[in-house]
Amino acid sequence: MTLRDALFDFKRHRGNATRFPGERRTTAGRFSGLDARLVHVGPHGSLRDYSLPLGGRYGIDRSRFGLRQNGKIDWFDAVESTQRYHGGTGLVVTEHEGDDWSVVQYDLTLSEAHLTHFVADSGCLPDDAELVAYFGFAPDGRDDRIGQLRHGDVFEVFHAEEHDYLATEPRPIRIDGLVPANFETLLSDRPQDVPPVGDAGRYEESRLSGELVVSLALDGGATLVSLLADHGETPRDDALSRVRELASTYDSSEALRAAAENQSPERNLDAALDTRAVDAVTDDLRILSFLSADTGARIAGPDFDPFYRYSGGYGYTWFRDDAEISGFLLAADDHFDLSLSDWHDRSAHFYCQTQHDDGTWPHRVWPRNGTIAPGWANARVEVGNGADYQADQTGSVIAFLARYLRMRDPDSDLESAVRETLREALDGLDDTLKPDGLPIHCQNAWENMTGRFAHTAATYLEAYAELARAPVEDDLKKRALEGTNAVLDGLDELWTGEFYALRLVDGDRDERRDSSALALAAAHNAAASVVDLDAEQVDRLVSHTEAVLDGLWRDPDESHVRGLARFESDDWRVREQNSPKIWTVSTAWGANAASELSALLSARDDPRAEEFSRRSRDLLSLLLPDGPLCADSGYLPEQFFDAGAADSATPLGWPHAIRLATVASLHEQDALQPAERVADD
Repeated sequence: MTLRDALFDFKRHRGNATRFPGERRTTAGRFSGLDARLVHVGPHGSLRDYSLPLGGRYGIDRSRFGLRQNGKIDWFDAVESTQRYHGGTGLVVTEHEGDDWSVVQYDLTLSEAHLTHFVADSGCLPDDAELVAYFGFAPDGRDDRIGQLRHGDVFEVFHAEEHDYLATEPRPIRIDGLVPANFETLLSDRPQDVPPVGDAGRYEESRLSGELVVSLALDGGATLVSLLADHGETPRDDALSRVRELASTYDSSEALRAAAENQSPERNLDAALDTRAVDAVTDDLRILSFLSADTGARIAGPDFDPFYRYSGGYGYTWFRDDAEISGFLLAADDHFDLSLSDWHDRSAHFYCQTQHDDGTWPHRVWPRNGTIAPGWANARVEVGNGADYQADQTGSVIAFLARYLRMRDPDSDLESAVRETLREALDGLDDTLKPDGLPIHCQNAWENMTGRFAHTAATYLEAYAELARAPVEDDLKKRALEGTNAVLDGLDELWTGEFYALRLVDGDRDERRDSSALALAAAHNAAASVVDLDAEQVDRLVSHTEAVLDGLWRDPDESHVRGLARFESDDWRVREQNSPKIWTVSTAWGANAASELSALLSARDDPRAEEFSRRSRDLLSLLLPDGPLCADSGYLPEQFFDAGAADSATPLGWPHAIRLATVASLHEQDALQPAERVADD
């Protein structure tokens, strides 16, 4: 997203009650991109790249499609459009319906290329009907100092390293270069409508921008292919040959469907699973694949706020989120046999490659290469040892790697690397555990406060427990077991008498309920494999889980959305709303925690297990397809306003992974009963 686009969006949505002006939202529409590129297809077919973190190239910044007949353009964003995926693939199908015409649009991302094919109901169109396609490219992230080269049927847009190519089939009838918005337009109160067709006689300027409009005959279908390339890696002649080949090969909807089906592995799930659960598993795997780079690392979500106006960005790999996702995938694969071995191996290798010398992991990195990304929690990278370090991230990575070593069979080189990484990681964990059994004063999972957190303690407990049961050297097992017992004892400092407090600050308890502290359920379940939990510890966990689920439950009157808030008194991104927003990751955490607690209680023949199994199903139903927190696309947005509007990163990878693992956990416990559709209130 260039600054020009951010300013136009700011003007368009300034004062909106549920939209933050200046963002590039993905709460509607669908993504395509199971390989190295991620392209958003808007609800009316517009395209935009979110590929930078995954592949290093920017690509399409804005686009618009329409139909010209009898000299008039009907833009697709002004007519009725419906959208769906083709089965379990990454092929997006968008159907546009005008007053007297219909056009079907097919979008598929293959490696660095994005294919768009249009088919019209020819019986409704005059012979001279044309497809009008507007594209604004931002090579190297620039909207200035851009050039165009026109190769007949292929257009090349470039700044320096990144060269973006656009091929068409058939050849264009007409080409219009566009003059970039001038300062007067940028400073006016009105957003600019795009595209302003025609170069206004300013030939040289229309060749010095990333924007162009091409018109194609629509009779028999039309195909547009964009290809993103690094000029140093892909010479011009190779890129031209490749993009032309793609345009001629994928000139039909049948060809795109075949490519999409070949791209998407077929997975056979238990026939006893109900349709909503099957759809959820399919969506979760597709979405997590969208968010993944070739390294196996994942962005948290598509970056909707690249200028950090309302957030710190989302297009990066956090080791907390990523390792938790990896762990949930490992558990789901172990139960459903999803053939994800390559995913697990790549994740393990990535964590080994990105560990710091002190055994810890940094705040966040670029997923495409593991280099450090902009952040604000790198105290262990900078001089000193301050509180701006998120200790839970290291705990989450250790828990996954220990589990991976126990559950998988990596090759000898990767196994050796994981073992060495775990040894150094345990040093980092021990170094940040205080004598009282709680982690040091640091940042929390939500990244908005410092203290000594219940959630951080949960990640330490799970890390120690998983390492204690992993096939590692005896000295590591012994230290890990000691750490497990130390954290179990340390939790006493956070106990309020009903639940574990959000944090300690200067020795005082911050007695707010926090959904991230629901991680204590899985942590205790892991600990139960290496130590004998006493009745008081289990009773406290039951009380804590009940108190957090009850205390953070929200069911606003304004809409049908309902679920869990992030923590008490959460005021982030609420706009005009007076209450905390509903978060899908918190609701999913609640469903998973209830399932984990049910399994723990069931193993102890505790009758309370059934109640938590029910609570898990109830919370999960809110997140399943047709549930109030699941979009029609199958995506889980990060947040919801009380009025029902989705907000923030969409889709967010973390709740999708939790949903997947919770479906697997309940199914394994034979507790995933077919659920009726969650009716709107």
